[in-house]
Amino acid sequence: MSELLNIKTLGQLKKTSYKSRSVKEELRQNLITQLQNKDAGFEGIIGYEDTVIPDLQTAILSRHNTLLLGLRGQAKTRIARLLVNLLDEYVPFIEGSELYDDPLAPISWFGRNEIATKGDETPIAWVHRSDRYTEKLATPDVTVADLIGDVDPIKAATLKLTYADERVIHFGLIPRAHRGIFVINELPDLQARIQVSLFNILQEKDIQIRGFKLRLPLDIQFVFTANPEDYTNRGSIVTPLKDRIESQILTHYPRSLDISRRITQQEANLTPEQIATVESDGLVKDLVEQIAFEARDSEYIDKKSGVSARLTISAYENLISNAERRMLINGEKNTFVRISDFLGVIPAITGKIELVYEGELEGPAKVANILVGKAIKTLMLQFFPDPEKAKKSKKGNPYTEVVNWFSDGNTLDLIDDLSLPAYKKALNSVTGLKEIVKQFHPSLAENQQLLLMEFVLHGLAEFSQLNKGFLDKGFTFADMFDSLFNLQADDEDLEDDRY
Repeated sequence: MSELLNIKTLGQLKKTSYKSRSVKEELRQNLITQLQNKDAGFEGIIGYEDTVIPDLQTAILSRHNTLLLGLRGQAKTRIARLLVNLLDEYVPFIEGSELYDDPLAPISWFGRNEIATKGDETPIAWVHRSDRYTEKLATPDVTVADLIGDVDPIKAATLKLTYADERVIHFGLIPRAHRGIFVINELPDLQARIQVSLFNILQEKDIQIRGFKLRLPLDIQFVFTANPEDYTNRGSIVTPLKDRIESQILTHYPRSLDISRRITQQEANLTPEQIATVESDGLVKDLVEQIAFEARDSEYIDKKSGVSARLTISAYENLISNAERRMLINGEKNTFVRISDFLGVIPAITGKIELVYEGELEGPAKVANILVGKAIKTLMLQFFPDPEKAKKSKKGNPYTEVVNWFSDGNTLDLIDDLSLPAYKKALNSVTGLKEIVKQFHPSLAENQQLLLMEFVLHGLAEFSQLNKGFLDKGFTFADMFDSLFNLQADDEDLEDDRY
């Protein structure tokens, strides 16, 4: 390839072994090589190894235009952008051509005229594959002129040409994507009359502009993305257009906590200082992911809208930042994420969930807190015995001492900006709490031990063994029944204010 880059004229190119091939053939042949070499491809795409990626590879081998159909935050656009890696690193074009004309098969007036007048001395340049990718977000204001092109009166006046001359055409995004990949995101948002303008390009592989007889044989790999929600809420893909898109590939959310966690850890944008000073245990990482899983099954959230992977990414970033904030306030050199830090993820949740009517009645902040609570309840069973079954167990209830401590009238406030000594003292004041953690997880570092001690309190509250109340900057724990009988009006107002 390095030798080919030294070629500067059409004559020199003809003397080489270079042969033109369509962009679909390019993608196909390079994918074949990748598969034969057992290269993974599609770097950074996690959880689609056995589902989406094989379907996409099949579509590429079939030289199909593709529709990626799935809910928000399912990496559709990222997949489309990674297709660029299957293009040849460099391809030649006629220098000065706005359509990247193939020197061996020009389609524009400029390209044909250059070769007609200069012959083998026609200047050749090379375009990198990164410049052969075009992406357009479909919006209701997109016009045919934007995508296909239109007559440019300024060009006509400047060049002193009549409107019958094809040189007065200003080409849109699609012709300028000739010999490359063109992506339209959120296809249903494109007005139906604009979608119709794509028919010829997909079927006959050419475009028509206004009254011109010109029919450019464009060479483009089309990739469309769409959200199933769009079919009913905002627009639709017209049936003839769907018929012309050869392969429709369904994307999906992570199917396991582990895959979801790997995605979040890969995408979370943390600073080197945060990574070095804020310790994040596996428990809190899993809790972040479990929130999304709970949200996707919640009766308060619109399932047709989906819950984006961006929720967990933003939530994890907020979780780390909340712990960092406490560390800075207390003048500490390092810290670790606590369960109380999950108050900081509420803003990352509320803006990323679409509530149904029942959810709107509760309010987004309250729904977010409910999701966090359900996540804690789900994971509690993976780390400790079921508190409900433990009450009936003949072997004894490991939570008895803790519950009795609160039954004796004790309460515990955990403010999210407590210093480490104060946090440690507060948790150690609860009789039997440390012993529970040591019984089921005997070999833990102190930070992990303290985290699980707090986790037990939250878990017991979710199983209605303790009462958990919300403070302005944290939580308060108390006896379940005492709180029920002594709840004052002011306390109810305080909890309402919290939501």
